[in-house]
Amino acid sequence: MKRITRTAVFTVGALIAALGVPGAAAHAADDLPRVDLRVLVVSDGGPAVDAIAAELRTAGTPYTEVDLTRSDRPVIDSGFLADTVDGLPRAKYQAVVLPNDNPFPANSPEMTALAAYERTYDIPQVDAYTYARPEAGLEYPVGDGYAGSIDGVRAEVTDAGRAGPFGYLDGQVPFEDNSPAVSESYAYLSTPVAGADFTPYVEAAIPGGTGRGSLVGEYRHDGRRELVVTFVYNQHQQQFGLLARGIVDWMTGGVHLGASRNYFAVHVDDVLAADDRWDTELNCTPGDVDCPEGEGTPDPIRMLPADVDHATSWQSEQDFTLDLAYNGAGSVDHRQGNGGADPLADRLIAERDRFRWINHTYTHSFLGCEQDTSVVPWRCATHADGSTKWVGRTAIADEIAANRVWGETAGLPLHDDELVTGEHSGLKVLPQQPEDNPNLAPALADNGITWLASDNSRDPVQRRVGPATTVSRYPMNVFFNAGRTAEQVDEYNWIYTGRAQGGSGICEDNPATTTCLPAPLDPATGYTGYIVPLETRIAFGHVLANDPKPHFIHQSNLAEDRIAYPVLDGVLDGYEALFADDTPVVNLRMKDIGAELQRRAAWADALREDQVTAYRVGGTVTVEAPDGTAVTATAPAGTTLAGDAFGEAYAGRVSGWTRTAGQAALSFTLPASATDGDGAAPEAKAPVAEPAPDTRVPAGVRDHVPYTARN
Repeated sequence: MKRITRTAVFTVGALIAALGVPGAAAHAADDLPRVDLRVLVVSDGGPAVDAIAAELRTAGTPYTEVDLTRSDRPVIDSGFLADTVDGLPRAKYQAVVLPNDNPFPANSPEMTALAAYERTYDIPQVDAYTYARPEAGLEYPVGDGYAGSIDGVRAEVTDAGRAGPFGYLDGQVPFEDNSPAVSESYAYLSTPVAGADFTPYVEAAIPGGTGRGSLVGEYRHDGRRELVVTFVYNQHQQQFGLLARGIVDWMTGGVHLGASRNYFAVHVDDVLAADDRWDTELNCTPGDVDCPEGEGTPDPIRMLPADVDHATSWQSEQDFTLDLAYNGAGSVDHRQGNGGADPLADRLIAERDRFRWINHTYTHSFLGCEQDTSVVPWRCATHADGSTKWVGRTAIADEIAANRVWGETAGLPLHDDELVTGEHSGLKVLPQQPEDNPNLAPALADNGITWLASDNSRDPVQRRVGPATTVSRYPMNVFFNAGRTAEQVDEYNWIYTGRAQGGSGICEDNPATTTCLPAPLDPATGYTGYIVPLETRIAFGHVLANDPKPHFIHQSNLAEDRIAYPVLDGVLDGYEALFADDTPVVNLRMKDIGAELQRRAAWADALREDQVTAYRVGGTVTVEAPDGTAVTATAPAGTTLAGDAFGEAYAGRVSGWTRTAGQAALSFTLPASATDGDGAAPEAKAPVAEPAPDTRVPAGVRDHVPYTARN
């Protein structure tokens, strides 16, 4: 499967558009209404609506939320939904998301107003989680239907779904079953009512029956369109991650502010250096700070040339590029101890263009406070007056510069503005060092560093450190001090079991830890049967969440038993099995990830401060924003800006970023396929008066089941 590898992201044009006005062909230009590019999200506090709101928020698609549980909420009436601007009737929302097909009391004027609004402007409605019933176009889930758990079910996208909003999927939609003790998914499976204009998009076999029932489908009735979803979910569940893009695509017609990609990047730290090995008897790592000084004998783990060959072959097979964070002193020291020879470095240098490279400092020294390792855990050394002893500016700058020079001499294809410090040191680390080393920022400036890696587990929010902006990285729980499977399982058991079981007791001391074990893993099966599925699931969740942050492992994990590959294969092979070829994994280098996160943050600020106005009138889309604003959007192929094609193709659409440089507004032209239509609405009928019955929300949806793997 093809992966996308870039050094720049989404730099071509932009389009903003909205689905849901009567077709342009049937109206004179001055008769067409204006439809604003904003989604109305009506929430009852349930997880399904919250999940859709989270998807919109992450993509950068603006929405207005009305919380039905609040007494001070606005009333949804005709004035709330539409008005007139510059002589044109205006629809304030391009789509409506409701908790179910009718969350209001019987004969509610609010539901009447919504139904009239949707008919007038052809605005689609998403029923985030509703009971299967004739009012939603489906038979009741009794008799030949089903109501109950669908944990572990493999649903399928129908031909209509693949030809429509879910065409980015290959067909399968597996539902999670993380815990045998918790119901995680609940659904109503049934078939369309005879004669109803209902098109199933996602179906599953009805348990105990021979037919298939709809989980997601489109119901056209009374001049309105509804996307009827009959299973409950939260934003963290895989099934929602797989279908979220299609839900948004359906309600916006694939034309909206904001954009989404499926990202995956993997940094390999400590390349050329050696990582100290976990001691299964001492339950610590001799040579590292978790062992008392002088205890145990260090036993380093270092890659061999054959491991480089395996990595290059693996990259070719997966069409994926690893980022190698290197420490040049590791090779210098090895040559000094081995008669000038370092076959590993020679092999890596020969294959240097097969990888991306990142400066990881020369010796991997700790660049924060001076560490006092006479105690475990370590503490910051202090002066006589109690102030912290910091590693100096010159020492930090030399670590960066010396490693850059080594890399340049070796001919590595470097980007000098990127840096990963050893252990993310120099940045704050709790509890020992609650603030950044004040000497770090000037040392970064000395070396022209503008992108600095941080640890997402302790420093997740992008921030400035002097001239640099942080790029948070997800640590994979494939340990730096394990080159063999047995070591990984032993350390995992030590960390995540209780003291009575011979473990560290971290879970007893911190009940919030989500990876605790009820019993030690089997040394023979624990890695492949438990740790690999768990780490795969966590990383895959990040991929599905439009999250570009990189993951990091260590060179030790590519050596000896090569324990990282089963997890990486689990993510990439699993992805290829589920997604169509037009929706590849996007594999970016660190600085481009940082730039994407930076643009997103600025865009979120602009939306929050109401600085962006976007709307469609017929086939023309206008976006107004302060000069210099980077705008992100998704649209159909064929959209143009000033005659030029817009965006990059992804998942059957095009999307990208553009700036409002020197203009008060941007004007875009939609392709004819996005504006065709006769504008005629079906015959109007009275809206449904009765609200949907209560739907069941299992514990595994209301309270998200922690990531756990099943044996």
